[in-house]
Amino acid sequence: MSHVYFNGFLLTLGLIMAIGAQNAHVLRQGLRGEHVLLTVCVSALCDMLLITLGIAGLGSLFVASPDLMATARYGGAAFLLWYGTRALRSALRGGRAMDFAEHARMSRGQALLAAAGFSLLNPHAYLDTVVLLGSVGSQQAEDLRPLFAAGAITASVVWFVALGYGARLLVPLFARPVAWRVLDALVALMLWGIAASLLLA
Repeated sequence: MSHVYFNGFLLTLGLIMAIGAQNAHVLRQGLRGEHVLLTVCVSALCDMLLITLGIAGLGSLFVASPDLMATARYGGAAFLLWYGTRALRSALRGGRAMDFAEHARMSRGQALLAAAGFSLLNPHAYLDTVVLLGSVGSQQAEDLRPLFAAGAITASVVWFVALGYGARLLVPLFARPVAWRVLDALVALMLWGIAASLLLA
């Protein structure tokens, strides 16, 4: 039975480690030391919810409903375009180093909404968790599905904790303002690229 748990763990880790909008947001919050625990917890809880729903059968509902997929695609693209624009403004404005006293911090409510948005308004997250993991998990014997889900959820928690708190190792690099400008520019390009791929799909 343990192989079912590790199959869920390894499959999820392989999917979630790809750099995407959600990971970029968790990394930025970790680098800024801003509401890291909240961001990690919300990201992991949202993944937990989506994985559970996917294994319970929501993935097949998404695949079977073009209207639902279109709504998720366009809504997610709009969200990513908006956050990409914010990141580009930060890159162009520049001048920010790792000085927490000088940059405007999110409130707890804003941080919660941002983490939830990157987790729940991102169609790529649904593709990974609900559709892909859901389809594999639902193929397991019924009594083994909770074990597969537990492995998948464990991988998600481990990854977000490592990403959010491991970002501190990069803090010396981001003491230089130019590093923030490069990161913000790359995040903006990545978010716009994902949004474009959703709109052109």
